Amino acid sequence: MERPVIGITSYVEPARYTVWELPVALLPYMYVEQVVRAGGQPVILPPAGSPARLVARLDGLILAGGGDVSPERYGQEPHDQTGYIRKFRDTAEFAVIEAALEADLPYLGICRGMQVLNVALGGTLHQHLPDVVGHTGHSPAPGEFGHLPVRPVAGTLVGKALGAEPVAVPHYHHQAIDRLAPGLTVSAVADDGTIEAVELDSQTFAMAVQWHPEAAKDCALFEALVATC
Repeated sequence: MERPVIGITSYVEPARYTVWELPVALLPYMYVEQVVRAGGQPVILPPAGSPARLVARLDGLILAGGGDVSPERYGQEPHDQTGYIRKFRDTAEFAVIEAALEADLPYLGICRGMQVLNVALGGTLHQHLPDVVGHTGHSPAPGEFGHLPVRPVAGTLVGKALGAEPVAVPHYHHQAIDRLAPGLTVSAVADDGTIEAVELDSQTFAMAVQWHPEAAKDCALFEALVATC
């Protein structure tokens, strides 16, 4: 069977590799491995040119993690902990998500990808989650995943993929949804009340999670995306 083509957005950051130190379009290879494991063909989409035009050539889309969305997008001034803003990436990805939703393209948002979806539809973000929940468990240290349980909502896409029982998942986020955008349904929450997954009921498959399923042992969410494609 031919593998569905899954576009994955990417970062542009300074990087060092072999003998080079240059700006690089990059993506953690875990994303690629999970898509292949689930039966898809990954294609990396850098935030350059007009990536929204590629939506018509894709069978599915993943908006990957990354730096913070510019608070200008939801009418706020930056918090002193808000960082790694890449406005060129915001421009590219907001155009991509608009095109994907218009085309009803199966969609999985991961971490930043959930925040882009919420802001694109009119929602807002908590710019520094520890100020809200009083702990750093969602992002315990630089480069270190937290492992907090989330509670999927039965009957949702996340609930069908992961089951109805609480499940520990890898977290690395210091921001999260504040005001939920119109049309989105919460499909998983953390014990501290943080919204950890949402879906858009008007689409065939539009699911986004705040944690990092690419770093999980299973590939259930990727399998759900690819199966829909």
